Amino acid sequence: MTAPALTLYGRKWCHLCDDMLAALEAMRPAWNFSVTVVDVDSDPALEAQYDEIVPVLALGGRELCRYRFDEAAVAAALQSD
Repeated sequence: MTAPALTLYGRKWCHLCDDMLAALEAMRPAWNFSVTVVDVDSDPALEAQYDEIVPVLALGGRELCRYRFDEAAVAAALQSD
């Protein structure tokens, strides 16, 4: 079974992004998933899409949470994937 692939859209200077990544890392021992961190400032289209709403955590094309980490939503998504 392939591990679910989460994508964290954020910015390098964003403390909320750092907090969300830390919360994900804390979940890693209990769940099998990968995380790709995407700096929205590296792509004008992503910057336009996510400008002031980072961090955004997505699974596939589905947004799981933004601004603050929602452990229940992430766990539910990982369980159903």
